[in-house]
Amino acid sequence: MDVSLRPVHPSDLPVFFRHMSDPESNRMAAFTAEDPTDRVHFDAHWKRVSATPDVVTRTVLADGDVVGHVAVYGEPDQREVTCVVDRSYWGRGIATAALRILLEEVAERPLFARAAADNTGSVRVLQKCGFEVVRGERGFANARGEEIDELVLRLAG
Repeated sequence: MDVSLRPVHPSDLPVFFRHMSDPESNRMAAFTAEDPTDRVHFDAHWKRVSATPDVVTRTVLADGDVVGHVAVYGEPDQREVTCVVDRSYWGRGIATAALRILLEEVAERPLFARAAADNTGSVRVLQKCGFEVVRGERGFANARGEEIDELVLRLAG
């Protein structure tokens, strides 16, 4: 499968909304919007993201189809990565390939990432891309309605 990144187009947003409002994906991601089905909140979030010059967002394409997005965001020395891939594409190496491409584009280090401790797929993707677990935390996971364990990972420079 050919994986590539490109700038986010406005026409990608309905696809992203569908990905972000999938109940099973949300449960796995855990740390999601309070109401992932709130389109007004989603649109406001993406309007802020697209207006913030230091946020790097890219659409993930697999064989030309929009299957997710990756981003780097946050304050200097605390910048984080995020990756969302449509659940129907999980387990095919797409998230790993997309994150590797993004990390080639964004040279700054360190970068951080967070994942629910039981989200072994996301943790594995991050570790394949060179991230190492630096600590565990607990936080309230909107998608699960409770506090859960979270891992913080770091990619050194």
